[in-house]
Amino acid sequence: MCRWLAYTGNPLQLETVLFNARHSLIDQSLHSRLGYTTTNGDGFGIGWYGEPTDIPFRYRCIQPAWSDRNLREAARAIRAPLFVAHVRSATDTPSQETNCHPFRHGRWLFAHNGLIRNYPAVRRDLMVMIDPDLFPSIEGSTDSEVMFFLALTFGLELAPVTALERMVAFVEETGRKHGVDEPLNMTVCVTDGEQIVAVRYSSEGQSRSLFHSTSFHHLHELYPDDPRIAAAGENAFLVLSEPLADLPGWWEEIPESTVVVARGGQIEQYPFRPQSA
Repeated sequence: MCRWLAYTGNPLQLETVLFNARHSLIDQSLHSRLGYTTTNGDGFGIGWYGEPTDIPFRYRCIQPAWSDRNLREAARAIRAPLFVAHVRSATDTPSQETNCHPFRHGRWLFAHNGLIRNYPAVRRDLMVMIDPDLFPSIEGSTDSEVMFFLALTFGLELAPVTALERMVAFVEETGRKHGVDEPLNMTVCVTDGEQIVAVRYSSEGQSRSLFHSTSFHHLHELYPDDPRIAAAGENAFLVLSEPLADLPGWWEEIPESTVVVARGGQIEQYPFRPQSA
């Protein structure tokens, strides 16, 4: 369906993970190994934090990521301490720029892989719950953007994990009212430029793939001559749909129904339990 990654650490050139890695995100857009779809060519987006830091920068495009020459130039030019990148495979909604991830509101970025099942049937009930003050900021028509604004409605800016748990519970309750047995499948990432919160969850317990990097300090010891690891620093962290390279000890799969929070070099992992607001 989609492939995405998020990075935090020393300022890193975006092309390091978007183009230069053996199984880079651009390679995944053409040849996904673990995705529901092999090709993810219905647009792409990158979001990154720099100066000023209050609102992240963003570049989205409807073209396939592998054919956009401007993306290659931008990825070569941009160095950032935190960024999110996404390649899209559309489901129930059209290929258009406003449907490309990551979505943005204030300091926050949101990216999603998966779907709300039978979304056209439940869309109205979901959108009615969104805070009226937030509603004018919705630009596109995807289930992903609705999930983001529901999470904002449920307090994402104050308590991200709790807000995501409440969002998921509401989506599942709404779907089941409409006769959908397994309403939601998702891996999601939200960030405010200081922390990355990533969740792997699905109603059926068979979520899309999601991995995170192991300790970069440990990786320095395993691969002391790898310049990519040295550039990232010992506190770097990557969470992503598919590993970028086949290096033993580099990646750890995130279990089902799990949330990972990365902030300031600290990585915490908790069970993810949807709860009604």
